[in-house]
Amino acid sequence: MDRCVVLVDAGYLLGAAASLLAGEPARSRITVDHTALIQGLRELAEVDTERPLLRIYWFDGAPDRVPQPEHRRMRVMPRVTVRLGALTRSDGRWAQKGVDAAMHAELTELARNRACSDVVLVTGDGDLLPGLMSAKEHGVAVHLWAVQAADGDYNQSEDLVAEADERRVLDRVWITKAVRAKDFSGNCAPPPAPRPEIAAILSAPLPESALAASQERAADEAARNGSRRTVPSVNGSDHGPDHGGHGSDHGSGHGSDHGSDHGSGHSDTGSAPATARGVPTPKDLASLRAPGQHATPPPASATLRWSSDRGWVERPGSNGSGPLGEPPETASLPTLAQLTSAEQRWADREEDITTVGGDPFEVGQVFARRWMERLPEQSHVQKLSTMYPRIPHRIDGELLRYAARFGLLAHKDDQIDEHDRYAIRAGFWREIDVRAAAEHAPAGE
Repeated sequence: MDRCVVLVDAGYLLGAAASLLAGEPARSRITVDHTALIQGLRELAEVDTERPLLRIYWFDGAPDRVPQPEHRRMRVMPRVTVRLGALTRSDGRWAQKGVDAAMHAELTELARNRACSDVVLVTGDGDLLPGLMSAKEHGVAVHLWAVQAADGDYNQSEDLVAEADERRVLDRVWITKAVRAKDFSGNCAPPPAPRPEIAAILSAPLPESALAASQERAADEAARNGSRRTVPSVNGSDHGPDHGGHGSDHGSGHGSDHGSDHGSGHSDTGSAPATARGVPTPKDLASLRAPGQHATPPPASATLRWSSDRGWVERPGSNGSGPLGEPPETASLPTLAQLTSAEQRWADREEDITTVGGDPFEVGQVFARRWMERLPEQSHVQKLSTMYPRIPHRIDGELLRYAARFGLLAHKDDQIDEHDRYAIRAGFWREIDVRAAAEHAPAGE
């Protein structure tokens, strides 16, 4: 068949591009326009081989072979087939498993079946040498493409280079048509505007029932450890037993998950007292007040929210509360799943595959936009806006699960990526603020 096929080792192509543009082979250092990249490969292959393209095979690794956002988008591109190997971590580094074997099998099968006359290989691994030689024996012309090496030397196996029929180097000019180095000089997303509600949330004293439970847990813990722990206040004195026990149980104990990023994500802990890693006690707050200033009792509906191993926990005041201890104003907010029909769910998935890019800030915006568009009562938007920066834990859990579909929130270097969590929630709140501001704008503006 007088057609060409392109086999791409994505690990080699994007890793070499990252080395060339960003100085290190980490793919997290670059952004890739996969549509432009595939189109560039197709056009160049047809020019080099003087044959029409049959198909581009994209070989890549993924954790547990689960397609990542870019893989889902590429699978629906015309003339593109995605083949996934495993992505495993060994000695602190990520490594692909099974990609070379899959490329070898595809190459030999195409040649044996005479499915094409020319094969373009974008790889540097010498393990593919037997497959290359087998393709040549079946009368297939093999074109080997390399990415320009950052140090000016080869980044391919010499044996592979020697056996290829034709060779080409994809230089910096060609690469930068679809690949860019990331700029880490700024934030990943525009920070949300400051909101006065943060101070109220941080300074809310414990309800009596929660304070008593906190003291009891602190005493039990001290008894088990055989000593009483103390925590320094902001003015250097000690407050006796650690009434901020929630800080160890629900803050640092799960700091790499939902807890720490709710705080650091919106920078609402920066101005909090030292004990705010848990919840400040009334005594702690009193020490921060000016002489003669009296404590202002919290409203009857005030709630305290902190993180735990189960995510956000809503602790109501002494008045009535909703399901699972949620305050009525929070429990009345519907989740996106409750608002979404089967037809909408299918349309959402198609949009996620073909349109949503997987940027953390964008993911938060898309989720918020869908939630607001499907609300039966737009008053819910204003109600949620008053809860900033705390997203009710049912909706927040949905938001994070949605983000996980795009490969976000994954373990990177054995730590939860809190930077992504901040961007996800920042995008969510940006959409909420835009809608809330539009509803408050006077008519005619």
